[in-house]
Order: sequence, then structure tokens, then C-alpha cells
Amino acid sequence: MPSQIVSLVVNGEPREFIARPGTTLLTILRESLGLTAAKRGCAQGSCGTCTVLVDDRPATACLVAVETVADHSVRTLEGVASDGNLDEVQSSFVDNFATQCGFCTAGMIMVAEALLDRDPDPSEEDVIEAISGNVCRCTGYRPIVIAILDAARRRREAGVEPGRPAEEAVSR
Repeated sequence: MPSQIVSLVVNGEPREFIARPGTTLLTILRESLGLTAAKRGCAQGSCGTCTVLVDDRPATACLVAVETVADHSVRTLEGVASDGNLDEVQSSFVDNFATQCGFCTAGMIMVAEALLDRDPDPSEEDVIEAISGNVCRCTGYRPIVIAILDAARRRREAGVEPGRPAEEAVSR
């Protein structure tokens, strides 16, 4: 099969590129678009380091053939911060020491973003279930769970509606 032009909306911006059939979303993000936050870990979809949001749902980019998500919306860690400011989830990961080597952090944050977008007040069990597809080999999971619960609290206190960045909530 010949290569084809694929269109996506990546972090809010329309993007087009040429891809061979079967090229993974992860390869396109990293090698064609220069978005390197999503990492290649196991390349089998079981470690979660490559997690991005496709139409606001977590997806393991290493398993997604890019042509299957043509014309969809993709959000990566690079699209989370706004104007150079960390969002509540990112700040909470830093403040709660939920990162160490950082290899799993992008995937963990993207899963947390999806969780808090659909449930602004998750229980600890909800958080544990949400991150269950992501592997961390450094910090253990407790600081990550605490960081996500803290981020949820920060968003509620700031009046951030699910799926909406804090600065938009403030400017309303």
C-alpha cells in the first residue's frame, strides 16, 4: 500500500503528514511532529508510557495505526501546559514528588487528565483504576495517587470545569 496524507488535530492545531500504512501514532508524534513526551516503553501497550488522549480518551500510541485516527483530536503532554504554565495535574505531580526518573510521568499525567475531565472528584479507588494500565518503576504509586487526588482538589477549588484549562475558568 502506498503512503498517504493523514490529517490530525494535535494539541489543538491541524497537522498533516505523510505516513505509510501501519505507522504508529507514537512514531508520527515523536519523529514527524517532534513531540517527544510520549515515550516508547514496551511497544506492546502494556506499560502506558506512550499514553496520549485521542478524542479525550487515553490511548496507547504505540498500538494505534495513525491512519485509524485520521481527522481525530490528539492531545499530548506538550498540549497540557498553557502559556508555559503547568496545569493543576502537572503542578501537583511536582509538588507531591510523584516523579523520579520521569519516564512514566507523561503517560500518568495524560491518564490523570482524562480521569479528571470525566470525573472532577474521583475516589482513591477511581484513581488507582485509572492508572492501572501505567507502570512506574521508580517512585511507587502512592505519590502518584496523592498527586492526582490533589490535582482534583486544586481544580475544584479553582472552579475549573472538566476539560477546561484553569485560565479559561478564571476569565469567565
